[in-house]
Amino acid sequence: MELYFAPMEGVTGPQFRRAHHKYFSGVDQYYLPFISPTQDHVFTPRELRNVGPQANEGIDVVPQLLTKNPEDFVWAAKELGKMGYREVNLNLGCPSGTVVAKGKGAGMLADPKALNEFFEAIFSADLDGLAISVKTRLGLESPQEFPALAEVFARYPISLLILHPRVREDYYKVPVRAEEFVKAMPLIRCPLCYNGALVHTGDCVRTAEEFPQLQGMMMGQGLIADPALARKARGGQPAGREELRAFHDELYQGYLRDFSSEKNTVFHMKELWSYFFRLFEGGEKLFKQIKKAQNGKSYESAVDQIFRTLPLREEADWSR
Repeated sequence: MELYFAPMEGVTGPQFRRAHHKYFSGVDQYYLPFISPTQDHVFTPRELRNVGPQANEGIDVVPQLLTKNPEDFVWAAKELGKMGYREVNLNLGCPSGTVVAKGKGAGMLADPKALNEFFEAIFSADLDGLAISVKTRLGLESPQEFPALAEVFARYPISLLILHPRVREDYYKVPVRAEEFVKAMPLIRCPLCYNGALVHTGDCVRTAEEFPQLQGMMMGQGLIADPALARKARGGQPAGREELRAFHDELYQGYLRDFSSEKNTVFHMKELWSYFFRLFEGGEKLFKQIKKAQNGKSYESAVDQIFRTLPLREEADWSR
């Protein structure tokens, strides 16, 4: 079964992907944080830094598009195909209020007829063999919306359906609707991937055993909190202190180099530690020091103490 790294805006950028791929095995593909193509049909410099082949050399990555306009999707997909990509992913799962209000992301799930028209346009376009995968939820407000959505999905050659068993109204707070995922499976006619609440090794093993027909599983927050989670899901070893420190330092130095800003670097590292701290026992005072850090010196001091003094957990603690 393949294991995929979910895209997370502000966290899983090119620096993170390169560092993670260097130090931790187990991930088959990294899905990139979404691009929102516009009618200008020009990638921004920031988008190019994320999807440019040089930013992902040696790593199997899949770019993701967020749009409700089929012409914009087709333009962006063709440009990505020219860069050498073999697959592009359509985001139908983003629950952000601003995204949904514009009819994008999970907002597209509200109207199966309009979604079908969108699919008809993009799947009839000449994309020179580029595969289209889809990341979706069960519906906008209710899982009862999924059968109608599944009818639309079944009409098109979707290369992979990544199903997150929540509705948009759940955001990420409500527990995943596991029973609804089971109900949805018989309705899906294309390769299927499970995404949602895979934060411990046991979660991954149980899901793989319960659903052997899956093509893959996608992890997000669990892999950020525990960079070795995919490796452990394949029977490998937990993260060691030295490799975690090497991973951290590589990422930190990569941010310093690419951002040319100590303040911006510390800001991005704080986002990592909002997940990463779960892999360490105790240390609440040190984690607060990281949150308060305003410069590299204070940040590095707290990090040094964490790696020198705090015991490591084999599994991330999601109770705090």
